[in-house]
Amino acid sequence: MSKKVAKICKLQFPAGGARPGPALASAGINMPQFCTAFNDATKDRAGDLVPVIITAYEDKSFDFVLKTTPAAILLKKAAKIQKASANQKEIAGTITVDQLKEIAEYKMPDLNANDVEGAMRIIAGTARNMGIKVEGFEM
Repeated sequence: MSKKVAKICKLQFPAGGARPGPALASAGINMPQFCTAFNDATKDRAGDLVPVIITAYEDKSFDFVLKTTPAAILLKKAAKIQKASANQKEIAGTITVDQLKEIAEYKMPDLNANDVEGAMRIIAGTARNMGIKVEGFEM
Protein backbone atom coordinates (compact mmCIF):
# COMPACT_ATOMS: atom_id res chain seq x y z
CA MET A 1 0.00 0.00 0.00
CA SER A 2 1.37 3.41 -0.94
CA LYS A 3 1.71 6.29 1.49
CA LYS A 4 -0.65 9.21 1.16
CA VAL A 5 1.05 12.54 0.49
CA ALA A 6 0.10 15.21 3.00
CA LYS A 7 2.17 18.13 1.69
CA ILE A 8 4.97 19.07 -0.69
CA CYS A 9 7.24 21.93 0.39
CA LYS A 10 9.96 23.75 -1.54
CA LEU A 11 12.50 25.28 0.84
CA GLN A 12 16.10 26.51 0.82
CA PHE A 13 18.68 25.95 3.53
CA PRO A 14 22.41 26.58 3.78
CA ALA A 15 24.35 23.39 3.07
CA GLY A 16 24.84 21.51 6.32
CA GLY A 17 22.86 24.17 8.20
CA ALA A 18 19.23 23.05 8.37
CA ARG A 19 17.68 23.78 11.75
CA PRO A 20 14.21 23.08 13.15
CA GLY A 21 12.02 26.14 12.71
CA PRO A 22 8.74 27.53 11.43
CA ALA A 23 9.42 26.60 7.78
CA LEU A 24 9.88 22.95 8.69
CA ALA A 25 7.03 23.01 11.20
CA SER A 26 4.60 23.86 8.42
CA ALA A 27 5.73 20.74 6.53
CA GLY A 28 4.50 18.51 9.35
CA ILE A 29 7.54 16.23 9.47
CA ASN A 30 9.93 15.00 12.14
CA MET A 31 12.19 18.08 12.16
CA PRO A 32 15.29 16.68 13.92
CA GLN A 33 15.29 13.62 11.68
CA PHE A 34 15.05 15.79 8.53
CA CYS A 35 17.75 18.20 9.73
CA THR A 36 20.16 15.32 10.41
CA ALA A 37 19.49 13.69 7.04
CA PHE A 38 19.73 17.01 5.14
CA ASN A 39 22.90 18.13 6.89
CA ASP A 40 24.57 14.77 6.24
CA ALA A 41 23.58 14.86 2.56
CA THR A 42 24.87 18.43 2.03
CA LYS A 43 28.03 18.53 4.15
CA ASP A 44 30.21 18.45 1.00
CA ARG A 45 28.51 21.60 -0.40
CA ALA A 46 29.56 23.97 2.40
CA GLY A 47 28.82 27.63 1.78
CA ASP A 48 26.08 27.00 -0.79
CA LEU A 49 22.35 27.57 -0.50
CA VAL A 50 20.63 24.27 -1.27
CA PRO A 51 17.02 24.15 -2.51
CA VAL A 52 15.14 21.06 -1.35
CA ILE A 53 11.74 19.61 -2.22
CA ILE A 54 10.23 17.80 0.76
CA THR A 55 7.38 15.36 0.29
CA ALA A 56 5.62 14.87 3.64
CA TYR A 57 3.34 11.90 4.14
CA GLU A 58 0.39 11.58 6.53
CA ASP A 59 2.32 9.17 8.79
CA LYS A 60 4.90 11.99 9.42
CA SER A 61 7.52 10.28 7.25
CA PHE A 62 9.13 12.22 4.41
CA ASP A 63 11.29 12.07 1.31
CA PHE A 64 13.41 14.91 0.03
CA VAL A 65 15.16 15.78 -3.22
CA LEU A 66 18.15 18.12 -3.29
CA LYS A 67 18.48 20.60 -6.14
CA THR A 68 21.47 22.56 -7.39
CA THR A 69 22.36 25.97 -5.99
CA PRO A 70 20.38 28.80 -7.68
CA ALA A 71 22.07 30.28 -10.75
CA ALA A 72 21.89 33.82 -9.36
CA ILE A 73 24.02 32.86 -6.35
CA LEU A 74 26.57 31.08 -8.54
CA LEU A 75 26.76 34.06 -10.91
CA LYS A 76 27.28 36.54 -8.06
CA LYS A 77 30.02 34.33 -6.63
CA ALA A 78 31.74 34.02 -10.04
CA ALA A 79 31.52 37.78 -10.68
CA LYS A 80 32.67 38.50 -7.10
CA ILE A 81 29.78 40.87 -6.39
CA GLN A 82 27.45 41.14 -3.40
CA LYS A 83 24.39 42.44 -5.20
CA ALA A 84 23.02 42.32 -8.74
CA SER A 85 22.25 45.47 -10.72
CA ALA A 86 18.89 47.15 -10.13
CA ASN A 87 18.43 47.47 -13.90
CA GLN A 88 19.92 45.61 -16.83
CA LYS A 89 21.73 48.65 -18.26
CA GLU A 90 24.18 48.96 -15.36
CA ILE A 91 26.99 46.42 -15.38
CA ALA A 92 27.38 44.99 -11.87
CA GLY A 93 30.20 42.61 -12.81
CA THR A 94 31.64 40.38 -15.50
CA ILE A 95 32.34 36.69 -15.92
CA THR A 96 34.18 34.70 -18.59
CA VAL A 97 32.78 32.13 -20.99
CA ASP A 98 34.66 29.43 -19.05
CA GLN A 99 32.92 30.44 -15.82
CA LEU A 100 29.58 30.47 -17.66
CA LYS A 101 30.22 26.96 -19.01
CA GLU A 102 31.21 25.70 -15.54
CA ILE A 103 27.98 27.06 -14.02
CA ALA A 104 25.90 25.66 -16.90
CA GLU A 105 27.44 22.18 -16.49
CA TYR A 106 26.72 22.27 -12.75
CA LYS A 107 23.10 23.38 -13.31
CA MET A 108 22.37 20.90 -16.17
CA PRO A 109 20.30 18.43 -14.06
CA ASP A 110 17.85 21.18 -13.06
CA LEU A 111 17.63 23.04 -16.38
CA ASN A 112 15.33 22.41 -19.30
CA ALA A 113 18.17 22.10 -21.81
CA ASN A 114 19.27 19.29 -24.10
CA ASP A 115 22.96 20.21 -24.16
CA VAL A 116 25.53 22.44 -22.49
CA GLU A 117 25.15 25.12 -25.17
CA GLY A 118 21.44 25.48 -24.37
CA ALA A 119 22.20 25.57 -20.65
CA MET A 120 24.81 28.28 -21.27
CA ARG A 121 22.20 30.41 -23.06
CA ILE A 122 19.78 30.01 -20.12
CA ILE A 123 22.45 31.00 -17.57
CA ALA A 124 23.64 33.88 -19.80
CA GLY A 125 20.06 35.21 -19.83
CA THR A 126 19.99 35.12 -16.04
CA ALA A 127 23.34 36.92 -15.96
CA ARG A 128 22.09 39.60 -18.37
CA ASN A 129 19.00 40.19 -16.19
CA MET A 130 21.28 40.60 -13.17
CA GLY A 131 23.52 43.12 -14.94
CA ILE A 132 26.42 40.67 -15.25
CA LYS A 133 28.29 40.80 -18.56
CA VAL A 134 29.61 37.54 -20.05
CA GLU A 135 32.84 38.37 -21.89
CA GLY A 136 33.13 36.65 -25.27
CA PHE A 137 29.62 35.17 -25.38
CA GLU A 138 27.05 36.26 -27.92
CA MET A 139 23.45 35.09 -27.67
